[in-house]
Amino acid sequence: MPYEILITNTGETFGCGGEESVLAAMERLRRKGIPVGCRNGGCGVCKVEVVDGQFTTRKMSRAVVSMEEEARGCVLACKVYPRSDLRITVVGKMVRAIEAQQGMASFALGFAATAASQPDTES
Repeated sequence: MPYEILITNTGETFGCGGEESVLAAMERLRRKGIPVGCRNGGCGVCKVEVVDGQFTTRKMSRAVVSMEEEARGCVLACKVYPRSDLRITVVGKMVRAIEAQQGMASFALGFAATAASQPDTES
C-alpha cells in the first residue's frame, strides 16, 4: 500500500511505496511538484524539507545537504524513502520556479472561470 506524499508548495499529492524514492514515484506518476536534477544525490535541485512523517535516506552529497540540514529534515527527494505518509516542502534551488508556476496556474484557472461565466452580449 503506497504512502501519500503531499507537496505543501503546490498542494499536489501522490502515492509512493517505501521501496521507491519520493522523486522516482513523482516522475513515474508524471507529476511535476518537485524539481528534477541529476537523480543521484549530488546536485541539490530536488531538496525538500520533510515537515511531517517518517522516512529513511540514502547517501547524499554533503556539498548540497549538510548534516545539520539533514537532522532538521532537509533531504533530497531522490534519496528519501517514505515509512509513513509525508508532508514535504520544496526548498531547493528551484523553489521559486515551482511557486511561480503554481501562481500562474491559479491565475489562469481564476481567469478561465471568470471568463466562462461572463455572457457574450455583443451582437
